[in-house]
Amino acid sequence: MIPELRKKFNQSFTPGKYQRFLRMLDEGSGTRVKFRNSETPVFLPRALFDRMSREGAELITQLMTPEYLARSNQTVPAEYRVPNEDARPLFIQVDFGLTQDLEPRLVEIQAFPSLYAYQPFLQRTYHDAYALDLALDPDFSALLRRAVLGRHSPENVVLLEIDPHHQKTLPDFLLTEKLLGIKTVCITQIEKRGRKLFHAGIPIERIYNRVIVDELVRRKIETPFDYRDDLDVEWAGHPNWYFRISKFSIPFLNHHSVPRTHFLAEGVPDDLEEWVLKPLYSFAGLGVIVGPSREQVAAIENPSQYILQERVDFAPLIETPHGPTKAEIRIMYIWLDDLRAVTTIVRMGRGKMMGVDHNRDMEWVGASAAFLC
Repeated sequence: MIPELRKKFNQSFTPGKYQRFLRMLDEGSGTRVKFRNSETPVFLPRALFDRMSREGAELITQLMTPEYLARSNQTVPAEYRVPNEDARPLFIQVDFGLTQDLEPRLVEIQAFPSLYAYQPFLQRTYHDAYALDLALDPDFSALLRRAVLGRHSPENVVLLEIDPHHQKTLPDFLLTEKLLGIKTVCITQIEKRGRKLFHAGIPIERIYNRVIVDELVRRKIETPFDYRDDLDVEWAGHPNWYFRISKFSIPFLNHHSVPRTHFLAEGVPDDLEEWVLKPLYSFAGLGVIVGPSREQVAAIENPSQYILQERVDFAPLIETPHGPTKAEIRIMYIWLDDLRAVTTIVRMGRGKMMGVDHNRDMEWVGASAAFLC
């Protein structure tokens, strides 16, 4: 996106530098990074980042009105409705794709934590492995510490996941442990005593929640506590917000960055090939179909749990030795005293889907980081 920086990087690239970069990722995170990381970072104009950050905040603001919050009550399943919901989400992600003229278009919005420890580490690793003369993002570790720990000691705070050591996001968990001094715990290893939760005999006072309910249901995980219990515990990322601000939200947004979107139950357009079918509560692109057939749509058992979103022609703006490549940019927010965009996640790809699981057999694609220039 910044031609002179792109040309300089591509000309100086060697496979040996990339292999060193990958080794540094594994060594620095303390585990094998199992998802694909792109050979290159993205050089993002600062003005474009500022615009996406501002427009993402505008979208979030639209979803904090009493009218929308009342509508979103229906999204939280009764069996997973957690008491003591915070007045606003703590972590929010807004994903944008870019058109040929650098116009951001919304892909997805989600009030759930993402790779807050991994992304700064990934940016530093690009910086060091390739000896880039570019500024790193401002350090937001103190803000993340406040968000995750609250007023509690690290020994009484856990990062909660399902079978965390077999999740591809394990590098982020280990980096979070190193940064904040907390432990990563599988939800099945929690013990409930009255209104309190424990792990290995230590009281849990606050949970950095990384458990996705969709995965709990899909894997038929039995939890040692009921989500509806009035527990003596705080949530860093209250679980209800995962449902309230999600793909369910997109049809309610009124903004120039938002493609036309409606619930599948409201009808099927004639030009179905120009739309994307998305389940409301999947992750990592599960169940998403670009240009679905009428047979695929007809096979949906519960249309109320899907949206149709107008397909946008995202442009391949990044020149690589393997051809022009698209980038999806996630703006990552933390909402404490104010709503603050702290960093980005970049997904590069040349196919219909941009997730790291959809570009595994290509080069110069996958997870990446942005440098603001």
